[in-house]
Amino acid sequence: MRGAGARLGAALSLRGHGPCLQTCLPGSNARKSVGQCADAYCDGLMMSETFDYLIVGSGPAGCVLAKRLSEDAGISVCVLEAGGPDTSPYIRMPAGFVKMLDKPAFMDFFSTEPMPSLAGRSLRIPQGRIVGGSSSINGLAYSRGQHQDFDDWAAWGNAGWSYREVLPYFKRSERRIGAADERFRGRDGRLPVTNPDWSSDLCEAFIAVTGQHGIARNPDYNGATQDGAGYFQRIIEAGRRVSCADAFLRPALAGGQVQLKMRAQAQRLLFEGLRVTGVAYLQDGQLRQVHARREVLVCAGTINSPKLLQLSGVGPAQALQALGIAVLSHLPGVGQNLRDHYTVRMAARARDVATLNEYSRGWRLGLETLKWLTGRPSILGLSPSLVHVFCKTRPEINRADIQVLFTPGSYKEGRSYVLDDHPGMSCGARQQRPFSTGHVALSSADPQAAPRVQPNYLSDPRDPPVLLAALRLARQFLHSPGLSRYFHSETLPGPQVQTDDEWLDFARRRGSTAYHLVGTCKMGSADDAMAVVDPQLRVRGLQQLRVVDASVMPQVPSANTMAATLMVAEKAADMIRGRVAAEPADV
Repeated sequence: MRGAGARLGAALSLRGHGPCLQTCLPGSNARKSVGQCADAYCDGLMMSETFDYLIVGSGPAGCVLAKRLSEDAGISVCVLEAGGPDTSPYIRMPAGFVKMLDKPAFMDFFSTEPMPSLAGRSLRIPQGRIVGGSSSINGLAYSRGQHQDFDDWAAWGNAGWSYREVLPYFKRSERRIGAADERFRGRDGRLPVTNPDWSSDLCEAFIAVTGQHGIARNPDYNGATQDGAGYFQRIIEAGRRVSCADAFLRPALAGGQVQLKMRAQAQRLLFEGLRVTGVAYLQDGQLRQVHARREVLVCAGTINSPKLLQLSGVGPAQALQALGIAVLSHLPGVGQNLRDHYTVRMAARARDVATLNEYSRGWRLGLETLKWLTGRPSILGLSPSLVHVFCKTRPEINRADIQVLFTPGSYKEGRSYVLDDHPGMSCGARQQRPFSTGHVALSSADPQAAPRVQPNYLSDPRDPPVLLAALRLARQFLHSPGLSRYFHSETLPGPQVQTDDEWLDFARRRGSTAYHLVGTCKMGSADDAMAVVDPQLRVRGLQQLRVVDASVMPQVPSANTMAATLMVAEKAADMIRGRVAAEPADV
């Protein structure tokens, strides 16, 4: 016996109640959903509580939902978080995220299946496993996406999700600090969005170079239009990260109507017929239950949300039956439509300028630390990517299809975010809306087993040409005369890479995830056989169950995903509370 079954079996045997174990073992065909066991011993063993709403996951969406739902008098909310508290000092320090990337205390690490489209490579994809979820460990960029992204969602049968209709929800969560067109930006929300307060001659030179290539400077890519170049906006205030736990969950907890359960790993949904009544979770080695009078809201993320549904018998019937899981609802789209931004990085050696590489060592690092501690601009208060470029690869298309990112620093080959010993600069290149799709599927009926994750990057033939165009443009930027004062030599991929085949081989072997996973519980219209949730985010065919996180997005936005996830949660909160939808923006 292994995993949750072993722990439950041990607990039962200690109490002399072994006979009912067979009905609760993961994968047992005889098993009823946990909580429906007819054996009174099982009910007595598992601690159970009841709240109005149960939220699975304390990431960005879960934090927003906890805050909004608890604003109604008399409402009780429980939040289950598989990870622990967000108390590490590295969380508050924006540059400290590099200290958390390899730490199991802060995140789950999912290894993808080998991908033929990436020369057989398998990539590691971390996801936040801590209070605040990935908002406590991410790269801090605040980027909404293009207006057309959300108009596409509406055109695909998701009524209420056009840009005009979702813009009020973007604004609701945001407290924009700095100049902004208030038709598009929010001033009164809980999440601060700021511009960098640290200047760099190298960044300014790079932005000037993009202008020489016909790409205008855009001071607000989250405003009227995304196209152009400029500085990334961040969820940083006074040099400190502001996670969604800081902005939303802690105020909700302070109100007394929300209870947070940490290190509580959801095992399965609980059912009465097709009505979802709660969740069975593992905490401190004990299997427990928590119930919801009104709704269960799954906010576990693009990998763990479909995993939880499948463990509960909701998903593609044939795959679940092959693992011995009784099928409660055949939804073939659960776990399908996985999408992400595949990003390839270039690097160059710099000269005659101080880069992040030098600022991060010796006496300079000591000075930067002192500046950060005293609230002054410092490299420790920066997000990893500072400059954005959104542009088209071909003039005839109607919107930007690539993104180039610039950092006045470079990283050692093969070592995540370890800065080079010499002055450096780097560019990342990615396709905004890739066509390649993958899937998330169970590897076992054991809830503790990692799922199979297959992103299939670059598998659609339409994707490689767009990515190669982005890489060639990034090289043009780095080799432009306007940057020659600071440019010494290209170190990655190097001058030996010239032809399309050489570029594509480099991209397949060196690129990686941008951590922007979406789509595995996508929303869609009633005639979309692969839709998992409807435009109200209700799981099809079931009652009292919604999915509210990036997994419901039918396509990855032309941006990082946290801002759009916050918008989804804000809109979901209105739908759950039965409120009239916000008036569409007049833009």
